[in-house]
Amino acid sequence: MAPVSAILLDIEGTTTSIRFVHEILFPFARTHMSAFLVERWGDPAVQADVAGLLLQQQADSATLPSVTSPLAGADAATRRAAALNCALRHMDLDRKTTALKSLQGKIWEAGYATGELKADVFDDVPDALARWTAAGLAVAIYSSGSVPAQRLLFGHTHRGDLTPHLSAFFDTTTGPKQERASYARIAEALGLAPEAVLFATDVVEEALAARAAGMRAVIMDRPGNAPQPPHDFEVWADFSAFDPTQTA
Repeated sequence: MAPVSAILLDIEGTTTSIRFVHEILFPFARTHMSAFLVERWGDPAVQADVAGLLLQQQADSATLPSVTSPLAGADAATRRAAALNCALRHMDLDRKTTALKSLQGKIWEAGYATGELKADVFDDVPDALARWTAAGLAVAIYSSGSVPAQRLLFGHTHRGDLTPHLSAFFDTTTGPKQERASYARIAEALGLAPEAVLFATDVVEEALAARAAGMRAVIMDRPGNAPQPPHDFEVWADFSAFDPTQTA
């Protein structure tokens, strides 16, 4: 096997604890969602997220009797209420819709700016990123969270700004994380053959998709991670032992 030239990292359960994502980030977005929509309603970027949420609401209403969608021409208050309902429902279902992730990212941006939020990463992550980049390895992120949200998280950690060690960011606009084609696109964007990229994740289905694209993949066994089905992937407890020059 050729040496790894780039490492692609998931966030939740890989660089950052599931607890931080589910007990801090998601509740923060939920708590501030309604007020944020009111305060930033006139922002074109927020309106783009709202349009995406309402399109999804309309699609859902065609198949789910319990879901209603506002009629065309509805006033701002009706549209805002529908967008809020859709966002909260998607959060309850843990749906990775692009519009929701974009809206959450904008709410988190405000929290990071005020200091209410400070991102948590596992203790070995900052040293690993520095070690890998010093060795000439490209380090990229692939998460269901939006690219702006990824940049905010790594830019506001309890160990400082880690973004200088990250060369690329990918989210669901690249494609779903459990589809082979998404990883093929990422390898192409990095300018590398898939076999030169190692993907670290806590989800076997994602690792299988990366492998199908030709990447090497490993499963992270971090504290709090969910048990995974049987698999034949290498399992890492942390990043401490990874040598980017290894060939096997």
